[in-house]
Amino acid sequence: MNIRKELFGQFEGQDVNLYTLTNGNGMVVKIMNYGATITDVTIPGENDKAVSIVCGFDNFDSYFGEGYKANAPYFGCTVGRYSAQIKDSKFTLDGQEYQLNANCGANNLHGGTVGFDKKMWDAEEVKTDNAVGVKFSLLSQDMEEGYPGNVNVEVTMLLTRKNEIKIDYNATTDKATPLSLTNHSYWNLSGFKQNVEGFIAQVNTNTRLAGDETGACTGEILDLSGKADDLREGKKIGEVHEELGGFEHFYTFDNPNCDLNQTAEFTDPESGRKLEIYTTEPCMLLYTAKYMSDDLKRENGDQYGKYSAFACETHRYPNGPNIENSPMSITTPDKAFKSTTVFKLTF
Repeated sequence: MNIRKELFGQFEGQDVNLYTLTNGNGMVVKIMNYGATITDVTIPGENDKAVSIVCGFDNFDSYFGEGYKANAPYFGCTVGRYSAQIKDSKFTLDGQEYQLNANCGANNLHGGTVGFDKKMWDAEEVKTDNAVGVKFSLLSQDMEEGYPGNVNVEVTMLLTRKNEIKIDYNATTDKATPLSLTNHSYWNLSGFKQNVEGFIAQVNTNTRLAGDETGACTGEILDLSGKADDLREGKKIGEVHEELGGFEHFYTFDNPNCDLNQTAEFTDPESGRKLEIYTTEPCMLLYTAKYMSDDLKRENGDQYGKYSAFACETHRYPNGPNIENSPMSITTPDKAFKSTTVFKLTF
Protein backbone atom coordinates (compact mmCIF):
# COMPACT_ATOMS: atom_id res chain seq x y z
CA MET A 1 0.00 0.00 0.00
CA ASN A 2 1.41 3.37 -1.00
CA ILE A 3 0.42 7.03 -1.23
CA ARG A 4 2.19 9.76 -3.21
CA LYS A 5 1.49 13.50 -3.21
CA GLU A 6 2.38 15.85 -6.06
CA LEU A 7 1.46 19.33 -7.28
CA PHE A 8 -1.42 19.19 -9.78
CA GLY A 9 -2.20 22.86 -10.36
CA GLN A 10 -3.16 26.19 -8.84
CA PHE A 11 -6.60 27.49 -7.87
CA GLU A 12 -7.02 31.05 -6.64
CA GLY A 13 -3.43 31.12 -5.42
CA GLN A 14 -3.63 27.80 -3.60
CA ASP A 15 -1.80 24.58 -4.47
CA VAL A 16 -3.97 21.84 -5.87
CA ASN A 17 -2.40 18.53 -4.85
CA LEU A 18 -2.93 15.14 -6.43
CA TYR A 19 -2.79 12.07 -4.18
CA THR A 20 -2.01 8.75 -5.88
CA LEU A 21 -3.12 5.69 -3.88
CA THR A 22 -1.82 2.24 -4.88
CA ASN A 23 -2.50 -1.22 -3.47
CA GLY A 24 -0.66 -4.50 -4.01
CA ASN A 25 -3.05 -5.66 -6.73
CA GLY A 26 -2.15 -2.94 -9.21
CA MET A 27 -5.23 -0.78 -8.51
CA VAL A 28 -4.53 2.96 -8.49
CA VAL A 29 -6.83 5.77 -7.33
CA LYS A 30 -5.99 9.44 -7.92
CA ILE A 31 -7.69 12.16 -5.86
CA MET A 32 -7.23 15.93 -5.78
CA ASN A 33 -8.07 18.37 -3.00
CA TYR A 34 -10.03 20.65 -5.34
CA GLY A 35 -13.58 19.39 -4.89
CA ALA A 36 -12.29 16.29 -3.04
CA THR A 37 -12.37 14.78 -6.51
CA ILE A 38 -11.45 11.33 -7.83
CA THR A 39 -9.63 12.12 -11.07
CA ASP A 40 -8.79 8.56 -12.12
CA VAL A 41 -9.09 4.90 -11.16
CA THR A 42 -6.92 2.41 -13.03
CA ILE A 43 -6.68 -1.36 -12.86
CA PRO A 44 -4.37 -3.83 -14.64
CA GLY A 45 -5.56 -4.79 -18.11
CA GLU A 46 -4.09 -6.87 -20.90
CA ASN A 47 -0.35 -7.38 -20.40
CA ASP A 48 -0.75 -5.52 -17.11
CA LYS A 49 -1.26 -2.23 -18.95
CA ALA A 50 -3.18 0.24 -16.77
CA VAL A 51 -6.82 0.67 -17.80
CA SER A 52 -8.73 3.79 -16.72
CA ILE A 53 -12.31 3.03 -15.66
CA VAL A 54 -13.68 6.43 -14.52
CA CYS A 55 -14.26 9.75 -16.25
CA GLY A 56 -11.79 12.49 -15.41
CA PHE A 57 -8.77 14.42 -16.63
CA ASP A 58 -5.00 14.15 -16.26
CA ASN A 59 -4.48 17.92 -16.29
CA PHE A 60 -6.05 20.26 -13.74
CA ASP A 61 -6.80 22.94 -16.35
CA SER A 62 -9.06 20.50 -18.22
CA TYR A 63 -11.63 20.82 -15.41
CA PHE A 64 -12.03 24.47 -16.50
CA GLY A 65 -12.31 23.90 -20.24
CA GLU A 66 -15.28 25.58 -21.90
CA GLY A 67 -16.80 22.28 -23.04
CA TYR A 68 -16.61 20.81 -19.55
CA LYS A 69 -18.04 23.90 -17.84
CA ALA A 70 -20.89 24.11 -20.35
CA ASN A 71 -21.86 20.46 -19.83
CA ALA A 72 -21.14 20.37 -16.05
CA PRO A 73 -20.97 16.59 -15.57
CA TYR A 74 -19.30 16.85 -12.11
CA PHE A 75 -16.65 14.19 -12.85
CA GLY A 76 -15.58 12.40 -9.66
CA CYS A 77 -16.25 15.24 -7.25
CA THR A 78 -17.75 15.43 -3.76
CA VAL A 79 -21.22 16.98 -3.96
CA GLY A 80 -22.75 19.19 -1.26
CA ARG A 81 -24.41 20.75 0.56
CA TYR A 82 -27.30 18.89 -0.96
CA SER A 83 -27.16 16.29 -3.75
CA ALA A 84 -29.50 16.51 -6.74
CA GLN A 85 -32.29 19.06 -7.14
CA ILE A 86 -34.23 21.09 -4.57
CA LYS A 87 -37.51 22.26 -6.07
CA ASP A 88 -37.78 26.01 -6.77
CA SER A 89 -34.49 26.49 -4.85
CA LYS A 90 -36.28 26.94 -1.54
CA PHE A 91 -37.41 25.10 1.57
CA THR A 92 -38.94 25.91 4.94
CA LEU A 93 -37.25 24.80 8.17
CA ASP A 94 -38.40 25.58 11.71
CA GLY A 95 -40.90 28.09 10.33
CA GLN A 96 -38.38 30.03 8.25
CA GLU A 97 -38.19 29.95 4.46
CA TYR A 98 -34.74 29.78 2.90
CA GLN A 99 -34.02 30.85 -0.67
CA LEU A 100 -31.14 29.06 -2.40
CA ASN A 101 -29.20 29.91 -5.54
CA ALA A 102 -30.94 28.58 -8.64
CA ASN A 103 -28.47 26.87 -10.99
CA CYS A 104 -30.69 24.31 -12.78
CA GLY A 105 -33.59 26.24 -14.21
CA ALA A 106 -35.57 27.36 -11.16
CA ASN A 107 -34.11 24.54 -9.05
CA ASN A 108 -31.00 24.24 -6.90
CA LEU A 109 -28.68 21.45 -8.11
CA HIS A 110 -25.82 19.83 -6.17
CA GLY A 111 -25.54 22.64 -3.62
CA GLY A 112 -25.78 25.61 -5.95
CA THR A 113 -23.47 27.83 -7.97
CA VAL A 114 -20.39 27.17 -5.83
CA GLY A 115 -20.97 23.80 -4.21
CA PHE A 116 -18.48 21.59 -2.40
CA ASP A 117 -17.23 20.37 -5.80
CA LYS A 118 -15.78 23.84 -6.47
CA LYS A 119 -14.07 24.30 -3.09
CA MET A 120 -10.51 23.78 -1.95
CA TRP A 121 -10.46 21.18 0.82
CA ASP A 122 -7.83 20.69 3.51
CA ALA A 123 -6.20 17.28 3.08
CA GLU A 124 -4.44 14.86 5.41
CA GLU A 125 -2.87 11.57 4.35
CA VAL A 126 -4.19 8.41 6.03
CA LYS A 127 -2.35 5.09 6.33
CA THR A 128 -3.54 1.93 8.07
CA ASP A 129 -2.52 -1.73 7.86
CA ASN A 130 -5.19 -2.40 5.24
CA ALA A 131 -5.70 0.91 3.44
CA VAL A 132 -4.24 4.22 2.29
CA GLY A 133 -6.18 7.38 1.63
CA VAL A 134 -6.90 11.02 2.29
CA LYS A 135 -9.10 12.75 4.85
CA PHE A 136 -10.53 15.94 3.37
CA SER A 137 -12.07 18.65 5.55
CA LEU A 138 -14.04 21.80 4.80
CA LEU A 139 -15.94 24.54 6.66
CA SER A 140 -19.13 25.59 4.88
CA GLN A 141 -20.18 28.89 6.42
CA ASP A 142 -23.63 29.97 7.57
CA MET A 143 -25.85 31.06 4.63
CA GLU A 144 -23.36 29.89 2.00
CA GLU A 145 -25.41 29.44 -1.19
CA GLY A 146 -28.44 30.22 1.01
CA TYR A 147 -28.06 27.25 3.39
CA PRO A 148 -28.20 27.88 7.16
CA GLY A 149 -25.56 26.81 9.67
CA ASN A 150 -21.80 26.59 9.92
CA VAL A 151 -21.08 23.04 8.78
CA ASN A 152 -17.79 21.20 9.34
CA VAL A 153 -17.43 18.39 6.84
CA GLU A 154 -14.96 15.50 6.69
CA VAL A 155 -14.73 13.09 3.77
CA THR A 156 -12.27 10.21 4.05
CA MET A 157 -11.46 8.26 0.90
CA LEU A 158 -9.57 5.00 1.29
CA LEU A 159 -8.19 2.41 -1.13
CA THR A 160 -8.10 -1.00 0.55
CA ARG A 161 -6.21 -4.24 -0.06
CA LYS A 162 -9.53 -5.73 -1.21
CA ASN A 163 -9.80 -3.35 -4.20
CA GLU A 164 -12.39 -1.20 -2.44
CA ILE A 165 -12.78 2.56 -2.52
CA LYS A 166 -14.35 3.32 0.84
CA ILE A 167 -15.79 6.80 1.40
CA ASP A 168 -16.79 7.91 4.90
CA TYR A 169 -18.69 11.17 5.32
CA ASN A 170 -19.00 13.00 8.65
CA ALA A 171 -20.36 16.48 9.35
CA THR A 172 -21.55 18.63 12.23
CA THR A 173 -23.57 21.85 12.20
CA ASP A 174 -24.51 24.62 14.62
CA LYS A 175 -27.98 25.03 13.04
CA ALA A 176 -30.47 22.61 11.54
CA THR A 177 -29.67 22.41 7.83
CA PRO A 178 -30.27 20.21 4.77
CA LEU A 179 -27.28 17.98 4.10
CA SER A 180 -26.80 15.23 1.52
CA LEU A 181 -23.31 14.29 0.38
CA THR A 182 -22.19 11.98 -2.42
CA ASN A 183 -19.38 11.14 -4.80
CA HIS A 184 -20.08 11.80 -8.47
CA SER A 185 -17.76 9.33 -10.20
CA TYR A 186 -18.73 7.87 -13.57
CA TRP A 187 -17.64 4.29 -14.30
CA ASN A 188 -16.93 2.28 -17.42
CA LEU A 189 -15.69 -1.23 -16.70
CA SER A 190 -14.53 -1.81 -20.28
CA GLY A 191 -11.98 1.00 -19.98
CA PHE A 192 -14.05 3.04 -22.46
CA LYS A 193 -13.60 0.46 -25.23
CA GLN A 194 -17.40 0.39 -25.45
CA ASN A 195 -20.32 2.24 -23.90
CA VAL A 196 -22.28 0.91 -20.92
CA GLU A 197 -25.20 -0.59 -22.84
CA GLY A 198 -23.62 -4.06 -22.86
CA PHE A 199 -23.14 -4.11 -19.08
CA ILE A 200 -25.41 -6.04 -16.73
CA ALA A 201 -26.95 -3.85 -14.01
CA GLN A 202 -28.47 -5.21 -10.83
CA VAL A 203 -30.08 -2.90 -8.24
CA ASN A 204 -31.43 -4.52 -5.09
CA THR A 205 -34.79 -2.79 -4.75
CA ASN A 206 -38.14 -2.57 -6.53
CA THR A 207 -38.82 1.09 -5.66
CA ARG A 208 -37.76 4.49 -6.91
CA LEU A 209 -38.79 8.11 -6.45
CA ALA A 210 -41.07 9.84 -8.94
CA GLY A 211 -39.98 13.13 -10.47
CA ASP A 212 -41.81 16.12 -11.86
CA GLU A 213 -41.33 17.91 -15.18
CA THR A 214 -38.43 19.96 -13.75
CA GLY A 215 -36.43 16.94 -12.59
CA ALA A 216 -37.21 17.41 -8.88
CA CYS A 217 -38.48 14.43 -6.89
CA THR A 218 -42.03 14.65 -5.56
CA GLY A 219 -41.80 12.19 -2.68
CA GLU A 220 -44.03 9.62 -4.38
CA ILE A 221 -42.44 6.16 -4.31
CA LEU A 222 -43.09 4.01 -7.36
CA ASP A 223 -43.34 0.22 -7.31
CA LEU A 224 -41.25 -1.14 -10.19
CA SER A 225 -42.17 -4.81 -9.79
CA GLY A 226 -42.23 -6.45 -13.21
CA LYS A 227 -41.35 -3.25 -15.07
CA ALA A 228 -38.39 -2.58 -17.34
CA ASP A 229 -36.49 -0.66 -14.65
CA ASP A 230 -36.90 -3.40 -12.04
CA LEU A 231 -33.27 -4.54 -11.97
CA ARG A 232 -33.36 -6.96 -9.04
CA GLU A 233 -32.57 -9.91 -11.29
CA GLY A 234 -30.00 -8.05 -13.38
CA LYS A 235 -30.60 -6.75 -16.91
CA LYS A 236 -28.52 -5.56 -19.82
CA ILE A 237 -28.55 -1.76 -19.69
CA GLY A 238 -29.08 -1.38 -23.44
CA GLU A 239 -32.24 -3.50 -23.35
CA VAL A 240 -33.76 -1.20 -20.73
CA HIS A 241 -32.62 1.85 -22.71
CA GLU A 242 -34.65 0.59 -25.70
CA GLU A 243 -37.82 0.83 -23.62
CA LEU A 244 -37.15 3.78 -21.32
CA GLY A 245 -34.23 5.76 -22.72
CA GLY A 246 -31.26 6.48 -20.47
CA PHE A 247 -31.37 5.91 -16.72
CA GLU A 248 -31.86 8.85 -14.39
CA HIS A 249 -33.46 6.81 -11.62
CA PHE A 250 -33.48 7.55 -7.90
CA TYR A 251 -33.77 4.05 -6.46
CA THR A 252 -34.78 3.85 -2.79
CA PHE A 253 -33.80 1.34 -0.11
CA ASP A 254 -35.57 0.38 3.09
CA ASN A 255 -32.67 0.75 5.53
CA PRO A 256 -33.90 2.41 8.76
CA ASN A 257 -30.80 1.37 10.75
CA CYS A 258 -28.37 2.73 8.14
CA ASP A 259 -26.62 -0.62 7.77
CA LEU A 260 -23.91 -0.96 5.14
CA ASN A 261 -25.78 -3.05 2.57
CA GLN A 262 -25.03 -4.03 -1.01
CA THR A 263 -27.35 -1.98 -3.19
CA ALA A 264 -26.07 -2.58 -6.71
CA GLU A 265 -23.73 -4.60 -8.92
CA PHE A 266 -22.51 -4.00 -12.46
CA THR A 267 -20.74 -6.50 -14.69
CA ASP A 268 -18.95 -6.18 -18.01
CA PRO A 269 -19.49 -9.63 -19.60
CA GLU A 270 -16.66 -9.14 -22.10
CA SER A 271 -13.87 -8.42 -19.60
CA GLY A 272 -15.45 -10.13 -16.57
CA ARG A 273 -14.89 -7.00 -14.47
CA LYS A 274 -17.41 -6.25 -11.76
CA LEU A 275 -18.29 -3.26 -9.57
CA GLU A 276 -20.28 -3.71 -6.36
CA ILE A 277 -21.78 -0.76 -4.47
CA TYR A 278 -22.47 -0.85 -0.74
CA THR A 279 -24.02 2.07 1.16
CA THR A 280 -25.73 3.17 4.35
CA GLU A 281 -27.81 5.67 2.36
CA PRO A 282 -31.58 5.44 1.61
CA CYS A 283 -31.30 6.42 -2.05
CA MET A 284 -29.07 5.96 -5.09
CA LEU A 285 -29.20 7.72 -8.43
CA LEU A 286 -28.37 5.44 -11.34
CA TYR A 287 -27.47 7.72 -14.22
CA THR A 288 -26.19 6.48 -17.57
CA ALA A 289 -24.83 9.84 -18.77
CA LYS A 290 -27.64 10.46 -21.20
CA TYR A 291 -26.90 14.20 -21.20
CA MET A 292 -23.09 13.99 -21.24
CA SER A 293 -21.43 15.88 -24.10
CA ASP A 294 -19.76 13.77 -26.77
CA ASP A 295 -17.06 16.46 -26.97
CA LEU A 296 -15.51 15.37 -23.66
CA LYS A 297 -12.57 12.98 -23.46
CA ARG A 298 -9.52 12.27 -21.34
CA GLU A 299 -6.16 13.51 -22.58
CA ASN A 300 -5.15 9.91 -23.41
CA GLY A 301 -8.03 9.67 -25.88
CA ASP A 302 -10.62 7.86 -23.73
CA GLN A 303 -13.88 9.05 -25.30
CA TYR A 304 -16.71 10.21 -23.05
CA GLY A 305 -20.26 11.24 -23.97
CA LYS A 306 -23.79 9.86 -24.03
CA TYR A 307 -24.01 6.38 -22.43
CA SER A 308 -20.22 6.28 -22.12
CA ALA A 309 -20.35 5.67 -18.35
CA PHE A 310 -22.70 5.20 -15.43
CA ALA A 311 -22.85 6.99 -12.08
CA CYS A 312 -24.13 5.56 -8.80
CA GLU A 313 -24.70 8.52 -6.50
CA THR A 314 -25.68 7.37 -3.01
CA HIS A 315 -27.37 10.04 -0.89
CA ARG A 316 -30.49 11.29 0.92
CA TYR A 317 -33.74 11.83 -0.98
CA PRO A 318 -33.45 14.53 -3.66
CA ASN A 319 -35.65 17.51 -2.76
CA GLY A 320 -35.71 15.98 0.72
CA PRO A 321 -36.22 19.27 2.60
CA ASN A 322 -39.56 19.62 0.78
CA ILE A 323 -40.65 15.98 1.19
CA GLU A 324 -42.49 15.04 4.37
CA ASN A 325 -40.75 12.26 6.32
CA SER A 326 -37.78 12.18 3.95
CA PRO A 327 -35.21 10.15 5.91
CA MET A 328 -32.33 12.13 7.44
CA SER A 329 -32.57 15.07 5.03
CA ILE A 330 -32.01 17.56 7.85
CA THR A 331 -28.87 17.44 10.00
CA THR A 332 -29.14 19.06 13.45
CA PRO A 333 -26.60 20.21 16.05
CA ASP A 334 -27.46 17.28 18.32
CA LYS A 335 -27.00 14.55 15.69
CA ALA A 336 -24.00 14.47 13.36
CA PHE A 337 -24.20 13.49 9.70
CA LYS A 338 -22.67 10.07 9.04
CA SER A 339 -22.60 8.04 5.84
CA THR A 340 -20.49 5.35 4.19
CA THR A 341 -20.33 4.13 0.61
CA VAL A 342 -18.01 1.44 -0.76
CA PHE A 343 -17.16 0.75 -4.41
CA LYS A 344 -15.64 -2.73 -4.68
CA LEU A 345 -13.96 -3.88 -7.88
CA THR A 346 -13.27 -7.36 -9.17
CA PHE A 347 -10.83 -7.60 -12.10
